[in-house]
Amino acid sequence: MTRDDEREKSEKTPLKRAITGKLLFLFVLGDVLGAGIYALVGAVAGEVGGAIWAPMAVALGLALFTAGSYAELVTKYPKAGGSAVYAERAYGSPLLSFLVGYCMLAAGVVSAAGLAHAFAGEYMQTFISVSEQLAAVLFLLAIGLLNARGIRESMRANVVMTFVEVTGLALVVIAAGYFLADGGGDVGRAFELTDEKAAIPAIFAGAILAFYSFVGFETTANVAEEIENPSRVYPKALFGAIVAAGLIYMLVGVAASVTVPVDELAESTGPLLTVVDVSGIGIPDKLFSAIALVAVANGALLTMIMSSRMAYGMSVQGLMPSVLSRVLSGRRTPWVAIATTTGVAIGLTFLGNLETLAETVVLLLLFVFLSTNVAVLVLRRDDVEHEHFTVPSFLPVLGAISCVVLLTQQGQEIWLRGLPLIGLGVVIYLVMRVARKASD
Repeated sequence: MTRDDEREKSEKTPLKRAITGKLLFLFVLGDVLGAGIYALVGAVAGEVGGAIWAPMAVALGLALFTAGSYAELVTKYPKAGGSAVYAERAYGSPLLSFLVGYCMLAAGVVSAAGLAHAFAGEYMQTFISVSEQLAAVLFLLAIGLLNARGIRESMRANVVMTFVEVTGLALVVIAAGYFLADGGGDVGRAFELTDEKAAIPAIFAGAILAFYSFVGFETTANVAEEIENPSRVYPKALFGAIVAAGLIYMLVGVAASVTVPVDELAESTGPLLTVVDVSGIGIPDKLFSAIALVAVANGALLTMIMSSRMAYGMSVQGLMPSVLSRVLSGRRTPWVAIATTTGVAIGLTFLGNLETLAETVVLLLLFVFLSTNVAVLVLRRDDVEHEHFTVPSFLPVLGAISCVVLLTQQGQEIWLRGLPLIGLGVVIYLVMRVARKASD
């Protein structure tokens, strides 16, 4: 055992270090390969045409810019709380730190609420006719119980569900290959761009949509206290999983475009199921629907793990009520934070669905990513005693620029939904500040 290993094992944390490098790789892969790819392939095709792989490649590059900043900060400060902790260290502003953490929390619970609706929708109705609202609530309760049971149990469930997700996407690629071998499809469509826009604007418009499929890697910053030897394993697991997800996305994009005409693909609400159906490979709809349900469930589980650990970390830092830092005896999981975030997500299921909330999630996360990319440069002046990963300075700069560019591309409707949420965060912060002063 090296000196760094001994130092990291001796770090005091009430949380259990149970996430190995392999589990972390599958954590990131499972979170990124969530429900987005099962729905967004058609939308990307509508923007770019048949060359779906091109905006996927651009979105992969944008994700890697910001991932580099997370790799440095997580290995430098391996504590739960993630982006909010980095903002506090970098800017020294309690309000800004609170808002960064609040945006992460808001994005997480909003996303989980939308995924609950996705789980309870058409895919579940394939198997059983049940109230969508009731199914969404029960689904989130089950996710909350698994989250509270323990991080190791949650990670093991993620391993199984990630393999199912990858299997489903592999079936799409196999179905396309079968279709081509049988004389169907059109390989040329994979290189065609839409006639409605010039090539670069079309690819960029598709990349904005595709970027949503890559969000999720940032959640790992909130389980930093539960990773074994984070300085060594985190960068490899993070970059490896994001690149693997990007390659899978590009393969799936090619498979979809060569199998199904672009117009039909763009109009489909279940584009990958359409690919399987058109291929004639004989995969039952119920089987593929089951795979999609697993993908949605895995995304929701990992999102709620992130949200609860973010709430816990902010509580430890004094940015949220101290009750959120209470840990379940024996299980060593932040049970109050888990119960609170689960309850908020359940409440949000009554206010919207995945389609209406997804773009708001991206808007909130872009503010978080911008803060993190700037923070990594500011914190270069802060030395720590242990070794950590260091990203080349130009990558955080490119990451910050990409966030600003993507923010300028958001529509007015998205801003009208997102800004009130951020305003609510300011109100919550001020109320808490007054309450703290009153109690002193």
